[in-house]
Order: sequence, then C-alpha cells, then structure tokens
Amino acid sequence: MTDLNIERQAINIVRGLAMDGPNAARSGHQGTAMALAPIAHVLWTRRMRYDSSAPEWPDRDRFVLSAGHASILQYSMLHLTGYGISRDDLRAFRQWGSLTPGHPEVHHTPGIEVTTGPLGQGLANAVGMAMAEAANRERFGAGVCDHRVWCIAGDGCLSEGVSHEAASLAGHLRLGRLTVIYDDNHVTIDGPTELALTDDAIARFTAYGWHVVDAGDVGDDLDAIDAALGAAEAVDDRPSLVVLRTHIGAPSPTLTDAPSAHGLAFGAAEITATKAVMGIPDEPFFVSDDVAALYRAAGARGGAARTAWETALPAALGERAAEWDAALSNRPLAGWTEALPTFEVGTSVATRSALAKALTAAVPGVPGLTAGSADLTSNTGTQLGGASPFTPDDATGRQIHFGVREHAMGAVMNGLALHGGVLPVGGTFLVFSDYMRPAVRLAALMQTDVIYAWSHDSVGVGEDGPTHQPVEHVAALRAIPGLDVLRPADANETVYALEAAVETAGPAALILTRQNVPVLEGTSREGVRRGGYILRDVVDPALTLVATGSEVAVALAASELLAAEGHAARVVSLPSWSRFATLGRDERDAVIDPGLPSVGVEAQVTFGWHRWVDDVVGIDRFGASAPGDVVMERLGITPEAVADRARRLLGNR
Repeated sequence: MTDLNIERQAINIVRGLAMDGPNAARSGHQGTAMALAPIAHVLWTRRMRYDSSAPEWPDRDRFVLSAGHASILQYSMLHLTGYGISRDDLRAFRQWGSLTPGHPEVHHTPGIEVTTGPLGQGLANAVGMAMAEAANRERFGAGVCDHRVWCIAGDGCLSEGVSHEAASLAGHLRLGRLTVIYDDNHVTIDGPTELALTDDAIARFTAYGWHVVDAGDVGDDLDAIDAALGAAEAVDDRPSLVVLRTHIGAPSPTLTDAPSAHGLAFGAAEITATKAVMGIPDEPFFVSDDVAALYRAAGARGGAARTAWETALPAALGERAAEWDAALSNRPLAGWTEALPTFEVGTSVATRSALAKALTAAVPGVPGLTAGSADLTSNTGTQLGGASPFTPDDATGRQIHFGVREHAMGAVMNGLALHGGVLPVGGTFLVFSDYMRPAVRLAALMQTDVIYAWSHDSVGVGEDGPTHQPVEHVAALRAIPGLDVLRPADANETVYALEAAVETAGPAALILTRQNVPVLEGTSREGVRRGGYILRDVVDPALTLVATGSEVAVALAASELLAAEGHAARVVSLPSWSRFATLGRDERDAVIDPGLPSVGVEAQVTFGWHRWVDDVVGIDRFGASAPGDVVMERLGITPEAVADRARRLLGNR
C-alpha cells in the first residue's frame, strides 16, 4: 500500500503545479484545480483503468473534465503519470502552440478525451461516452469493451441547461458505468453560489433516477474519497453522482473559499505562503523524485490489463474484427454504398424521406451507424427501418430516442463519436438547430464524426409560420469553420450527401425538405462530393443560375422561361459551399464562370451569397403562416422571380 504521507505530499505538489502554471501565464484558474487535487489523485492512482503509454487504448476508462477551466489540474496529472506532457509544457501553459492550452482540447494534448470549457458540455459528452460503452459492450461483448466513464463537474456545469437535459437522459437509460463527481465548492465568479443557486442537487439527481453518494466535506481524506467513488462503482444499474464539498483555492492562507481564487492567478507572495503551508519547496514546477515515481507507477499500472486485452481481442471478436475496426473508427465497410437506393427521375420525394431510406439501407454497411432525434424521428428522416430502440434493457438498439432535448442531443452525439463505436445521426427541425449550436460549434472545433439531419429547411414548412420557418439558419451554420453544410437538391443528391458525410472525417449537416421535390435528371455523386457542379449546361450560355436544395428545381424552371426568350442559362447545383471552396480557382471557375452574369437562388437570407454570384433571389425577412407553396410564391421564390432578376442583370451588362 502506498504511504499516505507520500500521497499527501503528491497532492500538495499537484496543488503547487496548479498555482505555478497560471502564475507563469499570468492567466488561468488555479483555485478549482487546487481544490480538486485530492480527487484527481485518487482517480489516477486508485480508480481509473488506463495505460499512459497507450492513450488510445479502446478499453480504457474515459475521464472528462467538464469544469474545463481547471485544465492545469488535468495537464499536471497527465505530466506526472507519463502521457508525454513535459515540465516545459506546463511552463508554456496557455501559450501559442503549447500542448497545454487554456481549456482541454482533444486531438491536441495526449490523454484529453474531449474539448471542454463551455460549462455543462463535458457532462453531456460523458453521457454520450457511457452510452457508447454500453452499446459496444452489448454488441461485441465484455471481453472487447468493459470500462467506466468518469466526469468532474462543478456548480456551473450543473446550472447550465444542457446538464439538466443530459442528466435526465442518463437516468432514463440507467447508465451504470457513468460517475459524475460534483465539485460542490459553493463559489461562483460573482460570489457565493447562493446569489443565484439554491436548488437541491441531490434531490434533483435522485429524481432523475441517479444513485447519489453525498460524501460531504472530506478535505484531504483520500480513503473517504476512495470509498465514495467505490460506492458509485458498486452500483451498476444507474448512473452515480458523487457530491464532494470542496474549498476553492485550499490551502491558501488568504484566498481559500474566495471567489477571486477562481480566475485570478495567485501572485508570488501568495504562492510562497501557500507552499509553506503545504510544506513543499518554494520552487516553480517542483516535483520530488518519490512523487514522480509514485505517479509514473500509477500511469504504468494498466499496462498489464491492456496487454491482456490485446492478446484476447482476436478470439473475443472472432469473425467480427472488420466490423469492430469500422465501428471503432466511425468508418463504413468496403462496398457499403452498393446497398443505397436510387430514385427515379420525374418522381417527387421529400429529401427527409430519401434520407430515411438511405440510412436504413446503410445500416449493414456502417457498423457504428445509429440514428435518432429530439422527438421528431419520423419527421426528420432519422427513422431506421426495422431497427430496435436503444433502451435501458437493450443498448444494442440503433434507434436513439433523445426526447425533446436538442442541446443534450448535440453534446451526447459528440461523446458517442469521440468514444468510438457509434457514428451518430441526430435530427430535428432546422429552426431548432439553434438549441444545438453550442454543441455543433464544439463538434466543428473537435472535428467529431457526427451527422446532423435538419429537416423542414425553409419557409416551405408553410402553415407552422415564422417560428418554425428557418431563414437565417443555413447562413449561420455555414459560418462555423469546419462544419460541412450540405443542402441537397433532390433525393439522389441526398443519398450522395450521406455518402460524403459518412466517408469524410468531421461533422456534417444535411439540410432537408419537408415538402416533396422533383427527382432531377443529371445529378452527380462526384459533383456533390466536390460541393458544386453544372447540373444543366447549355450552348453559348448567357448567364449562370446557382441554387441549393429545393430551389435547384426553381432555377431549372427559370432557365426554361429564359430559354423561351432566347437567353441560354446554365444551372449549377451548389450543395456544399465549404467543399466547393476547397477546389482550386480554375475548378470553381469552370462551374461558376466569372465571365458570365450569375444569380443565386435560395429560400434563405442572402448573406454570404455574393461570394459566388452577382445577384441573389432570397428571403431577407421572416416568413408567414400559410401553405408552403403560397409562402414561397408571396416571398418571391418562384421561377418567374428568378427569371425577372436574370433579365435585369442581363440588361445591366
């Protein structure tokens, strides 16, 4: 057994690093990190299953620091346990290009599972990871997947609405491998939590169906912390909340429990005084040899378990090795597109309906594919035909019912994808993508493999009126770097867009119609993958009409009106601006000829369109309640309006 004196020294050294990093940066959040040092110590040395030499080991425990502002704590533990984070990396805390940025960033720092910082997101990500663990364990067996998800959250996380949504879902699904540690420090930036928060977290989580361990104010009592975490592990039929009363900035002589300990770096004098209280040298980034050895041993402790897992894996998988590899990497099996549907030219199909057929056909070829919605499964095209639901009793189900929880759905999807084994498709109405936006932004930042199915994509929604008719949403989503927004013109382009989304790393958004739209002649799989292509070419074109989604058919009809008047109009489908932008200048010019006048057509705001075209037919106002075709006509999304705009443009040349 480890000497408790060495363990207490270890905790104080972690607290020292938690002060030294922000002091060197003149920026950071040492107070929470100091308070959490005993908890982190117990997790990394006694509870978590991991091997620091193999940060990507699939069957490792996952750790999520939802209170991401305490990043210096996580970096200190990663350094000490041997993840390749050096002392110099700690000294470069929050500096350009360092491995220790202000908040944890996945794919940037070894050992970081998810990018956190916006409060509550990490807790919801942890729910998604626990769902993925359950799904993989039941699909492939405990010999392949058998681990836990640990999350540290603070009062800010539990205040944010996304945590309420996610905690409710986790309780419903009885995710017994999930433990959330509540850092109950009673302090916010503005002052005591009682300024704005007096609810009963224990009663709330109990009502959600969680197992709650109220450990109280245990201070540095490592055995008490360990016992509380052990009590959580012992309950496997529901998620656990471990409540620990902590003291921000402890054991600082003057700043313990002070709101200023949250985000203002301690000065040299306070650091000196605090280190004196702790009995460690007043030396920046000091780590004693015995503490270093303690943590390195903890980091290597899981090596034997990993080696045994790797040895047993081939037998555990049997003939399912390719399926496991594809699921784990969020990729499809070879030849998966052969099963996808093709739609007959001249028929009329809503693109949301086309997606539903494509997703159902894709299930056998995409082992991790799982779809769901925020209570709008059949409305958004996320219904997997014949699939069973993901339930507390059957985690193999590939149909997830997120309930009316759009924000949680977005954040849970990130956790599902980052864990591996699940490629999530999540749907709601496009107008409600606003509820998901914080999670969508993080998906783009992290480049998670998630697919959004956002239907009811324009004023064509009709009678529900302007509250449900998106006009600014596509432009707002296109503004997010790294998010591939695809607005397919018809059913076949929808299939091609799904193919592109599945086969390309990073998040993708499929923008889909409620109303039926004609299946067009000449749609191109390669054109969709490139982001834009000439759908209808003409001899000696006088102008180019460029459109997306349902308005491609409007542009085609407008081109016929113009042709009758002797104006040859080329028609371009531009489903993905981001993909099109990656093409070389010559490639783009071959599709949208800068030497020809051009008109864009989209039942959305015109913002951003002048990057591609000279003039735009769009909707720079909110919609109105009426049948969809009436709203489209009254707001000018018609072949006649497009043709008129083209005539004016030609007349001005």
